[in-house]
Amino acid sequence: MALREMVIGDCDDIESYSEPSLCLDKAKELLALFNLPTGLLPLKDMIEVGHNKTKGFVWMRMINKIEHTFAAIGRKVVYDTEISAFVEDRRFKRVTGVKSKELMIWIPVHDIFIKEKEPEKITFANNTGLSRTFNVSAFQIEGMI
Repeated sequence: MALREMVIGDCDDIESYSEPSLCLDKAKELLALFNLPTGLLPLKDMIEVGHNKTKGFVWMRMINKIEHTFAAIGRKVVYDTEISAFVEDRRFKRVTGVKSKELMIWIPVHDIFIKEKEPEKITFANNTGLSRTFNVSAFQIEGMI
């Protein structure tokens, strides 16, 4: 059973979109709502975006895995067909479906956050405590916050 199915309850306030033409826009709106860079998840061919407002849980589903290189930082990232996380202001925690290449090893990303005292920096951490910090500008889409 997917984490998404375990987190959704009958009485929860849920927004879910499965119209491909809306999915990318709704994903960007969610990122902006939580003060995260709108280019953080460069997702293509999305088939579903959802937000459980009651539990602070989001999920995004795509047709295929995506491998993307963030040119500004020279890092490759793989996005699985389903990505999920618990969200709060400036933070994705318990992230699933995102891996970053460190040297020659793919490492799962577990936590993404922007510290209030350093709003120009974003940190990616895995569950072993290793982390990398980059400029937020590397993950921005032109014309969006």
